[in-house]
Amino acid sequence: MNGRLKMQVTETSAEGLYREFQITIPAGELDDMLNSRLDSIKDRVNLKGFRPGKVPVEHLKKAYGKQVLGELIEETLTESSQKALEERSLRPAMQPKIDLTSNADELLDGGKDLEFKVEVELMPEFEVMELKGVTLERPVAEVDEKAVAEQLENLSESQRSYAPREDGVAADGDQVTIDFDGSIDGVAFDGGRGEGMALVLGSGQFIPGFEEQLIGAKAGDEPEVKVTFPADYPVEELAGKEAVFDVKVHAVAAPVSVELDDEFAKGMGMETLDALKGAIKGRMQQDFDTASRGHAKRKLLDVLDDGHKFELPKGMVDAEFQAIWQQVLQDLEQRGKKIEDEADSEKEMRDEYRKIAERRVRLGLVLAEIGNQNSIDVTQEELGRALSQLSRQYPGQEREVYEYYQQNMGAMAQLRAPIFEDKVVDFVLELVEVTDTTVSSEDLFKDPEDEDA
Repeated sequence: MNGRLKMQVTETSAEGLYREFQITIPAGELDDMLNSRLDSIKDRVNLKGFRPGKVPVEHLKKAYGKQVLGELIEETLTESSQKALEERSLRPAMQPKIDLTSNADELLDGGKDLEFKVEVELMPEFEVMELKGVTLERPVAEVDEKAVAEQLENLSESQRSYAPREDGVAADGDQVTIDFDGSIDGVAFDGGRGEGMALVLGSGQFIPGFEEQLIGAKAGDEPEVKVTFPADYPVEELAGKEAVFDVKVHAVAAPVSVELDDEFAKGMGMETLDALKGAIKGRMQQDFDTASRGHAKRKLLDVLDDGHKFELPKGMVDAEFQAIWQQVLQDLEQRGKKIEDEADSEKEMRDEYRKIAERRVRLGLVLAEIGNQNSIDVTQEELGRALSQLSRQYPGQEREVYEYYQQNMGAMAQLRAPIFEDKVVDFVLELVEVTDTTVSSEDLFKDPEDEDA
């Protein structure tokens, strides 16, 4: 194959971003390419009655013509469709769809042109909005001593130990070790049985009402606990049902107070309690800053979405919608729900998620254009760090993860995408005017969807 491929290209449809071409490779051109390809392999084939390199092309065509022609057609379809787009300076949004309209057997007999149809959606042409005049408000919050104290208390709770209670009577906050066997209308149910379970009373680990009924119990007691599963319990078969648990208490232990001092800090890997507090404050401030940036990014994306209105490639929107929709169905399945259980109808849900898909595609194109115009790219070093961080999530399989991503261009592109997006967002946030507004930590971590509501 070479750049001198002779072909006739006719544009048969042009509607919006959609283009359709009819491409014809003359029979003589195809025959010349086939003979040339067969001639190039004659030294490598063995046919009975012929010395290597002396097999006539006609005999090669009978023996290998169909296989070689198939390979040649596949290469020609790809090369000629790419060439047709390049000659017209057209940027495809997705891989073109190619349909062969010629009959392969007739092409092998010779005298027939190679004809095929190419359908393609193009990348939209648009102007990036003026960014320097954009103003954004970014919520910020600082970590105060009270918040650090709360985190320190939570840390001490996680390290809390328990010792047998002297009077043996379980109180709120105590840890009880129990066996339990649950049933509904006398029939056991999946997940209703446990042995040697350590349960802290008041932790809310079990069904509402369960833990409270164990207050006052002693080791050796076998109380009967009656509860009602919440109406919104994720297991549909249990939701709203009354259940009875036969419980056996093996041990009752009271929490041992934890002294927040330098010795405690050393147990956490710090030299002093002040150093531990500083580390907690620093980590919390990082979380605050990340949340603050998240709000700014969302507002920026809203501005970019509102500031760009152009036709979107339908294929890209369809692909994005299908990815979102499949995730929605998986989430419903994991919760034991169906679309019919949702408040909105399937049509309303599909319409809403298609809008989300359109937003994602539009923003993806805008961010890509901003990145291209300003030579923003993801370096190999940045990809390497991301891949290293990802591989650490799979202890013992790091090598397999590395090899998978290095051999899979699609997976590597998915790894690159969020890094590129963040770099472009950071670049734009430097261009626009950002005003910091101090808010409470509760408001900083409020779900943006709650704000919208």
